Amino acid sequence: MNELSDSFLLATLAILILTSAFFSGSETGMMALNPYKLKHRVNSGHKGAKRASRLLEKPEKLIGIILIGNNLVNIGASAIATVLAMRWFGDAGVLIATGALTIIILIFAEVTPKTLAAHRPELIAIPASSVLTPLLVVFSPFVWLVNHASRILLRLLGLKTSGGQRHILSTDELKTVVQEGGKQISPTYKGMLLNILDLDKMTVEDIMVPRNEVQTIDTNDSFAEIEQQISQSEYTRIPIVNGDINDVVGILHLRNALNLFKTGDAIKKDQLIAAAHDAYFVPESTPLSTMLVNFQKQQRRIGLVVDEYGDVQGLVTLEDLLEEIVGRFTTDTNDDDDIIVIAENNFSIDATALVRDVNKALDWELPIDGPKTMNGLIVETLEQIPEAPVAIRIGNYILEAQLIDKQRIKTISAYQLIDAD
Repeated sequence: MNELSDSFLLATLAILILTSAFFSGSETGMMALNPYKLKHRVNSGHKGAKRASRLLEKPEKLIGIILIGNNLVNIGASAIATVLAMRWFGDAGVLIATGALTIIILIFAEVTPKTLAAHRPELIAIPASSVLTPLLVVFSPFVWLVNHASRILLRLLGLKTSGGQRHILSTDELKTVVQEGGKQISPTYKGMLLNILDLDKMTVEDIMVPRNEVQTIDTNDSFAEIEQQISQSEYTRIPIVNGDINDVVGILHLRNALNLFKTGDAIKKDQLIAAAHDAYFVPESTPLSTMLVNFQKQQRRIGLVVDEYGDVQGLVTLEDLLEEIVGRFTTDTNDDDDIIVIAENNFSIDATALVRDVNKALDWELPIDGPKTMNGLIVETLEQIPEAPVAIRIGNYILEAQLIDKQRIKTISAYQLIDAD
């Protein structure tokens, strides 16, 4: 090397530093690639993306070839820098070369290329894949030897090198991806996506209409009463029961009932029963995601919710499920009356209102992992039905039971403690 000119050694040193910058930037760029954007480009047929994707399928080999290349060029640069420094500065050249080369490599071969690659990974990684791929083929025996030795060392330390699949996101992680979507996802779509991801956390019990609010047609009623009920009903499907909701005869679609009335002939109860469809029963613990799929498979729009003993606890409809995803898209005057604004941050709430509905309407965070209704929430907290108006604090909320009868609370006054600790 002493026979080589200084200019040749300087040019070689510059090339080695640039090569080191290439390996450093490639490492950061490849590891910083967004796997979902990369997958999209692969599906679009992008050749560079396909090369990068193949390299990332075996990250230990990719890291191996990058580190081998980087260490080789850095060691070569160190040797050349030392030779040049000793020519120019004598014995002190070793120390000077070490300090100068460290600064140069840090700035030009580490920090700068890695920062660029971290901000623009596709700009660096995809072109770099065309160089790394043949290098991996040429140096594959050496890469295999280094990786094999590394795996043996990791096993001696009690670490497993073979794991599960990469880039598998949990539900909470997917929600974070959606929330961080920024302007790329509209607030409406973002809300629907988050609601879909939350379906697994809720059951039909959370959204069902309680049994005491389910409108039914009782076969024991007179035909005149049944006819009036059908003509005044707000719903298109009504359960037909035989005296009690636990004895369901079927589900009557009012379109079928009206077709019978159009004939002008006298209609018997048996004809109405014959026009009804079989009732569809669902366990109260069924997740909403499963319920949505079951509605689709069974081609149903309404289901009767039963507990573990087979007793009907309420009713759930396809509309209820869809509203959990897209929000309320019909006007229900009963729901509007559940929450009445008395003053700023002061509300009168019907005690039968669902806690989840109150949270949605007022943007509150009352606990939803226990009782479903406001009445149940207060009674569970007090561990008894209050005999007189009483106020309780749950988190940052004050709930006051106002109108009470022997069996339940009817009306609640509620407000939020804005500056509560």
